[in-house]
Amino acid sequence: MNIEYRFLQKAIADKNYVCFSYENKSYKNIKPLKLDDENRLLSDKGVFEFGKIGKLVVLRERF
Repeated sequence: MNIEYRFLQKAIADKNYVCFSYENKSYKNIKPLKLDDENRLLSDKGVFEFGKIGKLVVLRERF
């Protein structure tokens, strides 16, 4: 299992915001809601494929 995947699971459980880059675009203050069976991240701003997420940062702020 990928370490970034574990960080994302922990961020979902703790309800922390995350920042990441996705297909050369930067996303900030995203609320991660759920990881589905097909490795897609469901969030308040859309659906993202986990394989295309880079530079994942879990923020201290909570929602």
